[in-house]
Amino acid sequence: MADLINFNKARKQRDKRNAEAQAAENRVRFGRTKEQKALEAAQALDAQRKLDQLKRDRDPDDPNEPQ
Repeated sequence: MADLINFNKARKQRDKRNAEAQAAENRVRFGRTKEQKALEAAQALDAQRKLDQLKRDRDPDDPNEPQ
């Protein structure tokens, strides 16, 4: 006689294995250390400052400038 399988339990076990595999993949793909996050934030801030330095002041009386 064959072993009986509870399909609900089998489905839940399969889904749990898939979720664990997806979580492991996400940790590798998106996981960053605190130092990496701080470095990226500092680089973004530096880039924003450089961009702000290159901006020109607008002349409110010039009709050719966009508002």
